[in-house]
Amino acid sequence: MQDLWSLYLPFLPIDGSADRSCIIGHLGQSLDGCIATHVGDACFVTGPENITHLHRMRALADAVIVGAGTVAVDDPKLTTRLVPGPSPVRVVLDPDARVPSDRQVFTDGRAPTLLFRRPTSVRPTGVRPTSDRGGEDGDAAVGYGDAELIEVPEGSASAAEFDLAAVVDVLRARGLRRLFVEGGGVTVSRFLQQGLLDRLQITVAPLIIGSGRRGVTLPATERLADALRPAHRLYRMGEDVLFDCALQTDTANRDGLP
Repeated sequence: MQDLWSLYLPFLPIDGSADRSCIIGHLGQSLDGCIATHVGDACFVTGPENITHLHRMRALADAVIVGAGTVAVDDPKLTTRLVPGPSPVRVVLDPDARVPSDRQVFTDGRAPTLLFRRPTSVRPTGVRPTSDRGGEDGDAAVGYGDAELIEVPEGSASAAEFDLAAVVDVLRARGLRRLFVEGGGVTVSRFLQQGLLDRLQITVAPLIIGSGRRGVTLPATERLADALRPAHRLYRMGEDVLFDCALQTDTANRDGLP
């Protein structure tokens, strides 16, 4: 088990790394790989120590990213209430305009919120189209409080999902370089599949859910030789164990991982 200092090191602006980009994903799951029950109850799979860890990661991140399902079902605040430090910019990926407008990230005013959609989305009445440049001129999402609506540029989204690299480019253009992808399973899995994660943290709790919503889901692998076996470190968090996986070769080399 490792000292927690090394766990937060990738997000710390030291050794001339202030301009370095880093994207870290996190999932909390049961022993049988579920992040929630089959109806979406996920409060809470992991214990209080890991919840505090999430708040530390938010405090160190420039932006925290979640998918539409997480906001619709869990209604998270995504702020830093349990630790000192600023709350990050909250980023909601909602390509098909399915998140209700009454969720806390849109109404509580506790931190800036960016709402990403595809240009082809069916929007609620009153939501105006916005600039496709993702720069300084995105409009407010009418009916979504102070949230700013940003469209992924035309031609950058597939029929099924966002081109997440385009989303990352928009965030980096705004100076948001330390990105924490907090959930849910579909969103973290898509960042992983598109090769955008520098690190993936998976916290495993001593819990068996049975039939539930899965954590990481990727295209099927026929041979174990082709499966991902990332360099990793283990961290004890109360009764839970966190696997901190380095997914980029330069990241593993920098951190001295085997």
